[in-house]
Amino acid sequence: MDKIDKLASYIDHTLLNVAAVPADIEQLCREAVEYDFASVCVHPSHIARAAELLAGEKSMVCSVVGFPSGSTLPEVKMLEAMRAVEKGAQELDMVVNIGALKAGDRNAFLHDIFLTVEGAGGVPVKAIIETGLLDDDQKKLACELAVTAGASFVKTCTGFAPGCASVEDIKLMRSIVGDAAGVKASGGIKTYDQAKQLLEAGASRLGTSSSLEIVRR
Repeated sequence: MDKIDKLASYIDHTLLNVAAVPADIEQLCREAVEYDFASVCVHPSHIARAAELLAGEKSMVCSVVGFPSGSTLPEVKMLEAMRAVEKGAQELDMVVNIGALKAGDRNAFLHDIFLTVEGAGGVPVKAIIETGLLDDDQKKLACELAVTAGASFVKTCTGFAPGCASVEDIKLMRSIVGDAAGVKASGGIKTYDQAKQLLEAGASRLGTSSSLEIVRR
């Protein structure tokens, strides 16, 4: 079936507001089930409740690692990934060490992602490369290294730094990873037309807090 026909199933229904309370998470999970979203994406402190609410449902629980700066120590990201999976996370979105990439320290960049992947123990890891902080050559290198380190997806943005998901970046990222990894578009996706264009450009997942507005167009 065409991606656009099942748009909701490509969306990570996201709530990363630090002021979110349990009632907000419960509402998020109800919406995920109702609309058949791919997952709910929540902060680690909400994983257990989301996992309880979505037990037996198609929608998964996704959480974040090293969020939003990516500057956490690699071994801390590893532990965060381990604990997130123990609590019930089925996917993890980790922020890479952007500073290491921009400094040309490939080993540090690889090590950072690799330890998160190790901590995840087989649960898919999406590497957030913050495209708004990188030039095209850096974006290409980030994608190449993320796949080498074992990431299952490369992702555009956290939404907490400069830059938004763009068709050009999705095409670029897909051209680098090919079929070796998924590509998640995230950051500033607010309309059905944006979502459609990003999927057609090669995105295999969308992250947005505007999910309902998009699918209810």
